[in-house]
Amino acid sequence: MTNDEDYVYDEDSGEWMAASELAAKRSAENTVEVRDAVGNLLADGDQVTLIKDLEVKGAGQTLKQGTLIKSIRLTGDAQEIDCRYPGIKGLVLRAEFVRKR
Repeated sequence: MTNDEDYVYDEDSGEWMAASELAAKRSAENTVEVRDAVGNLLADGDQVTLIKDLEVKGAGQTLKQGTLIKSIRLTGDAQEIDCRYPGIKGLVLRAEFVRKR
């Protein structure tokens, strides 16, 4: 039985490894962990609750402590999450002001 998988040289480690293994290693390096105010790991689709009142610039509105934000999306930044809230377009919150529900 032969293994038909291609092997590539990984310059970081100086070793030959399977192409699929190297691709998995590189994708893991590119993922950013986003954590809420108490250290819980956040993921796309999570629900979060605000831990303090936040004034929304440009909307003339204040989101109160305890407001539930449904279905967040990660932006690739370790401290920012993209959200939807009725009446506010393009809402981006800092992870330090939310708690995972």
